[in-house]
This record gives sequence, structure tokens and C-alpha cells, in this order.
Amino acid sequence: MHKNKLALVNISALPEIFAGVLKAKQLLASGDVKTASEAAQKSGISRSAFYKYKDSVFLYNEQNVVNLRAMLLDEAGNLSEFLAVLYKFHANVLTVNQGFPSNGVAAITVSARIDTEKHSVDDILEALTALQGVVSAERII
Repeated sequence: MHKNKLALVNISALPEIFAGVLKAKQLLASGDVKTASEAAQKSGISRSAFYKYKDSVFLYNEQNVVNLRAMLLDEAGNLSEFLAVLYKFHANVLTVNQGFPSNGVAAITVSARIDTEKHSVDDILEALTALQGVVSAERII
């Protein structure tokens, strides 16, 4: 009946077993453990529970992805400085696309995950546009 339907639920509303499965999956993905048995043990769940739920429980963490578009002067180091500002704001850069320079500027788009509780997108944009090699920067909605 509900086999292929998904629900987004706060983890605090679910039984502890699901948090354990998510932790075990993270341990495996990060390489901190090598086997499902080891991941289950470190997460405080049984191996059978891990296998029962591993394909049904996923962590949703896409809520703080920000897409930015900028125009940079075609000079060495400008893209590096742009990315360094994002690093200073503890942004996790997901994608970077740079177009071929034309008329002395290059268009770039960047997708990054930021902690919006610590840093506002406006503060990040202000820091980016303050860079000497940045002609413009804006958020893409």
C-alpha cells in the first residue's frame, strides 16, 4: 500500500533504531569502519536491524544549499580568492562552474552548503563583492 511513498519526518519522532541505522551508514560512507557488522556495533544496533532498514532510511540534509552566480575579472587568483571567502564562512562547496572569459570577465556559478544559523547569505555576498576581482555576485533562486 505505501511501499514507494516517502515521508520527511524529524528524527526525534522516530524510534532510536533509525538514528542508529543513519549513524552506521555514515560510518561506512566516511570509511571510519570497513564492514556493516562493525558499523552496526559502533552504532549500537544489531547487524540484522541495519540490513533491514538500510535501504529505507536516508538523512535529508539539502536544506542549506545556496546557489551563487558571479562575474570575476579574468585575472589569476580571482577564483581562488572567491572560494577562500566561502571557506572562511565554513561553506561546503558542492559544485563550481566557470565559463570561458569574454571581454575580460568570466561568469561562474557555485553551489555550496552553508550553516545559515551561523552566517547569512547576505553576509557572504557582501564579503564576496568586496573582493577586488569580483565584478558582481548574487544568489540564484
